[in-house]
Amino acid sequence: MNWPLRIGWRRCVLGIAAVAILALATVRLIGHVQSGEPEIALVIGEPWETMRLRSSAAIDRALPNEIWYNVPKSDARLRFTDPQYGFMTPLARFFTVSYERGIVRSVRMSPQIEPLLLDDALKIVLDLQEQWRRGGWQPMFAEEWPAFADTAQWRAQLQACKSSKTYWQADSKYQTLVTIACFQDDRHPDEERYLITLALAKPWSK
Repeated sequence: MNWPLRIGWRRCVLGIAAVAILALATVRLIGHVQSGEPEIALVIGEPWETMRLRSSAAIDRALPNEIWYNVPKSDARLRFTDPQYGFMTPLARFFTVSYERGIVRSVRMSPQIEPLLLDDALKIVLDLQEQWRRGGWQPMFAEEWPAFADTAQWRAQLQACKSSKTYWQADSKYQTLVTIACFQDDRHPDEERYLITLALAKPWSK
């Protein structure tokens, strides 16, 4: 094979590979858009209108010069868009986003659409913790409030409805608090159900 032909063949293969990668990315993007899972996409400290325009879930405008909060108009997941510390939650039914004079201030939510069995609640929290670890978040107050784990000791503590929470921090930029608590669900009176609460804001405790 002469060299011009070989170089042309390689370029053709690379071109086909690039097109295939682009097509796969497009398919994934379309699948995400069509997944039927609205999201609130935000970062703490950004303008409220920037968050509204980026999000696929509908949420009201901020009241001018007020300190208040709004809730999405449907179930939605949180996509935290910080390029280093970003993470994503499952769909949430309880979901509030607070603002201060047009600036996103904090999030408080339960990353679930109903009270969960213990296995399911732990799965969500452990996934969030893994996302935070990969992004460089660090546990805080680990001696008193260690990270959740799927262990017999943790399960016993949760099943006893004892106070269970953990704090994580992203450098000096953000802080999260996660709790898992017992919840009496009248629809499932014979089952132990649990409610996760996630709070996210700029660091508020040291």
